Amino acid sequence: MAPPRVLTTAREAAEFAETTRRAGRRLGLVPTMGYLHAGHVSLMTEAKARADLVAVSIFVNPTQFGPSEDLARYPRDLAGDLETCARAGVDVVFHPEAPEVYPPGHQTFVEVVELSRGLCGERRPGHFRGVATVVAQLFALFRPHLAIFGEKDYQQLLVVRRLARDLHLGVEVVGMPILREGDGLAMSSRNAYLSAAERGRALALFRGLAAARALFAKGTDDAKQLTDVVCEALRREDVREDYVALVEGQTLVPLERAHAGARLLVAAFVGATRLIDNVGLG
Repeated sequence: MAPPRVLTTAREAAEFAETTRRAGRRLGLVPTMGYLHAGHVSLMTEAKARADLVAVSIFVNPTQFGPSEDLARYPRDLAGDLETCARAGVDVVFHPEAPEVYPPGHQTFVEVVELSRGLCGERRPGHFRGVATVVAQLFALFRPHLAIFGEKDYQQLLVVRRLARDLHLGVEVVGMPILREGDGLAMSSRNAYLSAAERGRALALFRGLAAARALFAKGTDDAKQLTDVVCEALRREDVREDYVALVEGQTLVPLERAHAGARLLVAAFVGATRLIDNVGLG
């Protein structure tokens, strides 16, 4: 498979987008922070099925990291990522340096107010402002017909959908199911931080979610009972809860009673590593 063309400047990205549009070709975009795994490949595969050309961005976005978070040590492997993109049939990779995205004097940010509150938005202040800002830039540069995001970052998916809708960007934002390891662990670049022992303990997130989902299927709809099941699974493996929440699936409004279409989300620390996961109910 031919290697993808690598773009490093905003001008190159805009020129590629203009050429694609003039040719009447449908463009799919897959925004990532790199260190690509099979979950990312599933997004690229979907983009390739839906579009004529596929662009992947690889950019560790500094504005979505807090002062004490893992920006400096976030895993990176550009050579491996380019090989992965080539195997997936990606046409273009956008890999800019930070000053290209946030040049000196940059002062414009985008915020999706309501959907950014609570959950990861509460635990990571400013995170979704950074996400919305970089995604808005990517959409402005590439003008894609569709963009593919994973449901593991469920709050992010809803934030991006609202961003595209509210700003009339004409981008179809497609959510793809979480891809899991054989034992249920949600695929994540941050899994690379886990020791072998921590990797085993991390299964508590999905085990708890799966147990709560089974309880709901048997007729239990009380939010406290469902979230307690998840919390207990975390405690058994000495995994520190950040939050466990039952919310409405499209608005993220907290629920006292579960219903079909509700979402159960968890964030927790396995050692020093913060992981997130979620399941739909019904």
